Amino acid sequence: MKFNKYQQSQIPEVNLVPMMDVIMTILTFFILVSMTLTSSKSVDATLPSTDKGVNNKPAPEPLIIGMTRAGQTEINNATVTETQIAEQVAAYFQRNPQGAIVLKADKSLAYEKVVQTLGTLRDVGGDRVSLAIE
Repeated sequence: MKFNKYQQSQIPEVNLVPMMDVIMTILTFFILVSMTLTSSKSVDATLPSTDKGVNNKPAPEPLIIGMTRAGQTEINNATVTETQIAEQVAAYFQRNPQGAIVLKADKSLAYEKVVQTLGTLRDVGGDRVSLAIE
């Protein structure tokens, strides 16, 4: 049997480029339609005004407790002992219930001394203590 060289079977090829163009067009259409159909829903709520609830009282001055390099504790530039710290902090909180304490410790001071002072303040009721950083 003789085969004609022009009649060989050819495998059909599928051109994917036009199909991808159609798919991207449909995808773009659905994205645009879904974005226009979603509307932002809002709730009609009465919001509080800014003038209500404003605290017109200024914050009280914090009690500053300093700790020197030698380990001495100072309040108002006067050296105090642990018992005097407790008394002065208790008196400060009686005058200013919303007051705060700032502890300024020298950076070369042993950490143990600072923790000991923080423990004393906690025992007295000084739960609003800030550590000063310079």
